[in-house]
Amino acid sequence: MTVLVKPKPIEGHKVRAFQMLIDGKWVDSAEGRTIERVAPGHGVTVSRYQAGTKADAEKAIAAARRAFDEGAWPRMTASERSLVLLRAADMIAERADELAYLDAIESGKPISQAKGELGGAADIWRYAAALARDLHGESYNTLGDGTLGVVLREAIGVVSIITPWNFPFLIVSQKLPFALAAGCTTVVKPSELTSASTLLLGEILEAAGVPSGVVNIITGTGPEVGAPMTTHPDVDMVSFTGSTGVGRLTMANAAQTLKKVSLELGGKNPQIVFPDANLDEFIDAAVFGAYFNAGECCNAGSRLILHRDIADEVTRRIAALSAKVKVGDPLDPETQVGAIITPQHLEKIAGYVSAASRDGAAVAHGGTALDLGMGQFMAPTILSSVRPDMAVAREEVFGPVLSVLTFETTEEAIRIANAIDYGLSAGVWSRDFDTCLTIGRRVRAGTIWMNTFMDGASELPFGGYRQSGLGRELGRHAVEDYTETKTLNMHMGARTGWWMPR
Repeated sequence: MTVLVKPKPIEGHKVRAFQMLIDGKWVDSAEGRTIERVAPGHGVTVSRYQAGTKADAEKAIAAARRAFDEGAWPRMTASERSLVLLRAADMIAERADELAYLDAIESGKPISQAKGELGGAADIWRYAAALARDLHGESYNTLGDGTLGVVLREAIGVVSIITPWNFPFLIVSQKLPFALAAGCTTVVKPSELTSASTLLLGEILEAAGVPSGVVNIITGTGPEVGAPMTTHPDVDMVSFTGSTGVGRLTMANAAQTLKKVSLELGGKNPQIVFPDANLDEFIDAAVFGAYFNAGECCNAGSRLILHRDIADEVTRRIAALSAKVKVGDPLDPETQVGAIITPQHLEKIAGYVSAASRDGAAVAHGGTALDLGMGQFMAPTILSSVRPDMAVAREEVFGPVLSVLTFETTEEAIRIANAIDYGLSAGVWSRDFDTCLTIGRRVRAGTIWMNTFMDGASELPFGGYRQSGLGRELGRHAVEDYTETKTLNMHMGARTGWWMPR
């Protein structure tokens, strides 16, 4: 059984209409078309955005280009930019409840989770503000008496930032403040499913003192708006978070003009569990890792790789705890798993479960969509007897579906963990620190959690190996990702020419 929290009609429901931010002005799209967002947990329209076009994208890119080439932002001192980012962080914190509500109602995530994400986002903006003042180059006075070398770090220029629907405000906050800290100007495209909180961020940045044209926010679909943002010759860098398939397309588009590309893509993240692990703590982490954000999370711990000696016991205990997870109304503070983003995505998740069952996997818990009277929901699901070659064990389901695999030796566990295309994150559970370090060194992933799962901090880099992406976000080098290095090679005194006698 699953604990259900049936959605209630939204009190005082009113559709909120938004415009786009281009060159410091709030404007409608060039063609006047709009996009309506239906709340996945309540089945009613809650937001209306402008349906941007290529013409709108080009206007935004031109504004960002002017702001970079001629405007004040790249020429401000680092301390001046830092103060603007700090003001923005304070305003984000002040409006956290409003921002969290928009993310919860549009994405279907639980309101309590959305509020937690807003706290994390404000911290990231403050961290980026600190890094703005620490960005520096290098000097070399060891090249001989007649030579001095200076290496500058300069803002890369205009950055296209494209963000997904699963963490609307948090992910834009992992990109935008660092680009601004470096002195870049930007064009931001949030997902057409969850644009509201990013548009509200535009209001906040205007109030915080970001000059016109430095942050442009356009709404619309990938083909209409995202594509020109990745191909336009006046864009110097693309920072994209989303699916691996769209990431490949983004990279191919950017290659036409050899732009710098940062990609944070999919994951199929294992948790490897040994018999000596603290199983009480692991089982809680396993349920959290699988069902957090309804599994619509690139970092989801969607593969359990359990030692055969404990596999049956652990699966039973995870199923028992899964039955207590509260699923339903995103606006109820007690909800732990909210709605699935669209009916089409719910159908895709259910399709993975059905295919796995046909291939011999057993449904240890859940396995079906839930009818709560409105919206679309999926029961927390556990699939046991999963083989490494099954699609559900190799592909990103992006839903609350946990696949259980087994191993006998450390070598086998590492082989199973690495035998996929992704390498975003992984977890290992053992009281033996040698075992943890062995897994940590040999599993090919950007983050390895040891005796915990999905912890994070602004100071710690985030990103993946292989088809989980390129580059890293967060961490002390995050601002540097939005810069180019320039060498100044200075000669002093008389120079010996090529044709002059030596």
